[in-house]
Amino acid sequence: MLAAILLLVGCVLPWWTVGGRPGEIPALSGNGFEGAGILVFLAAVACLALVTLPYAAERPVGADRWPAYALLAVGGWLGLGLRGLDLLGSGAFAISEIGELATRMPGLWIAAVGLVILSRAAFEIASEPPRG
Repeated sequence: MLAAILLLVGCVLPWWTVGGRPGEIPALSGNGFEGAGILVFLAAVACLALVTLPYAAERPVGADRWPAYALLAVGGWLGLGLRGLDLLGSGAFAISEIGELATRMPGLWIAAVGLVILSRAAFEIASEPPRG
């Protein structure tokens, strides 16, 4: 659940920001709803659906297993990676100080942390003994 919330928050926050300093162009930014970043948002929504699915059904649900979470993590990583390559090609990572990586693109990093947590959760679910 924490992973899905971090992914949703990460998609809303800026994934890139250029300009905005004195003497530069006004600040321009974009979030996770652009380009392949939408895959991260879709992975977050699908993760929330998978988490709540057992509560909505009256009996155990077969989709609530590790392969489903692993597939969502792979889709999210794919979206984050493709969007990162797109941003790299457009010059959005051009910074003057190393600290700007965190302040100019917080959504990208929060989404990455959410994907790490989702990937780890899929691994943990896979290593559990089978349900009886």
